[in-house]
Amino acid sequence: MKPKFPLGQCVATPGALEALRESGQNPSDFLSRHVRGDWGEVCDEDKLANDQSLIDGSRLLSAYRTSKGTKLWVLTEATDDHGQRAATTILLPSEY
Repeated sequence: MKPKFPLGQCVATPGALEALRESGQNPSDFLSRHVRGDWGEVCDEDKLANDQSLIDGSRLLSAYRTSKGTKLWVLTEATDDHGQRAATTILLPSEY
């Protein structure tokens, strides 16, 4: 499936990296879902906001759980003045 938006530079926080290491999972497992518009465990309001963000360029937020049950957020920044998204970050909710 074709990506719905560019991720920009992909980074992860120390807590997210540790959770991924503990679960034996790869960041790409979550990034690929996010970029396809599978928003994971967000509420209906956030799903609608993400769908609107695909149109207006505002930030995108997905929420997933690792195989060990740790919740991760994947956050893609809003577009800049040139319509580009600078970065996507994988983080724990407590690191926001």
